[in-house]
Amino acid sequence: MKKLFSIFALLFLITIGYGQESETKFDEKLAKSLNADEYGMKKYVFCLLKSGSNTTASKEESKKLFEGHMENIGKLAKEGKLVVAGPFMKNDRNYRGIYIFNVETIEEAKALVATDPAIKANLLEAELTPWYSSAALQETLKIHDKIAKKKI
Repeated sequence: MKKLFSIFALLFLITIGYGQESETKFDEKLAKSLNADEYGMKKYVFCLLKSGSNTTASKEESKKLFEGHMENIGKLAKEGKLVVAGPFMKNDRNYRGIYIFNVETIEEAKALVATDPAIKANLLEAELTPWYSSAALQETLKIHDKIAKKKI
């Protein structure tokens, strides 16, 4: 009986939460500035970074190439071409990280990937896929700058 009451109470709370109308405050100027469609969404290109085929690079070479990789990330972010980047934690799939490019086509993303020294040297391999997500994602870096005490 206690269990049944808990289930009904939970369903009631969920219903109340969904039943309440939330006031939408559409900001047309912001939507246009972010190139949002009528759903507040836009096209991006998702990039999955995997371990590349170059397994012979020395530690010194790899270090230099990854320093260039990080500099390139910063450059692309400042240009507004890269809205999210980050590494994966250790995993058994050889996944190393992701980029989300603020471009609409694979061709545009390929040109950006070609600027990454670690990819050019085959330490990383890029897999590109068109992606549709919130146009607000472009604001992530501005918020991140406000919450990071240290730069990477």
